[in-house]
Amino acid sequence: MKVILLERVERLGALGDTVTVKDGFARNFLLPRHKALRANNANMKVFEAQRAEIEARNAKAREAAGGQGETLDGTQYIMIRQAGETGQLYGSVTGRDVADAVNAEGGKIERAMVVLDKPIKTLGLHEVKVRLHAEVIITVAMNIARSMDEAERQARGENVIAMQFEEDARMDADAAADMIQGGAGKAVNDAGGMEE
Repeated sequence: MKVILLERVERLGALGDTVTVKDGFARNFLLPRHKALRANNANMKVFEAQRAEIEARNAKAREAAGGQGETLDGTQYIMIRQAGETGQLYGSVTGRDVADAVNAEGGKIERAMVVLDKPIKTLGLHEVKVRLHAEVIITVAMNIARSMDEAERQARGENVIAMQFEEDARMDADAAADMIQGGAGKAVNDAGGMEE
């Protein structure tokens, strides 16, 4: 189906472009959301008559998104989640979770604006893109941790999981050294005495 784009659509075209898309994409996404018109003679005339108004409306929306983007771009949000010892989350962080975290701090974004290729499934700092407008994309940082203390350590740049493994290895080595000093691990000879 041929359509006329009423705004910039990623990987498709800019405002005013006539493009060919699959029928389902046009009927289920572009047309109901007023992102495009069917490309026929009547709609072409309507579009050309209203082009200046559509461009002005798009510029105003881009400007509003740009203003909002300046306040949100680069901000960091903390999410406390349960996770295993290896840093794997019990569950995942989705676009809805990111939108809820931003909105709880006073931002105004919708879940559909969050661009996540796949859900976040590990602890740590994660950069997440948010598309406020077709031409305005910002980045927010999600600090996913098991506790506030861990989140603060991650924010300072510490790798909490690697440090935990190092600490566990050091404690195991200390425990082994204590056992050897205390006589554990020494072989008993046939006479009942200790061998060195």
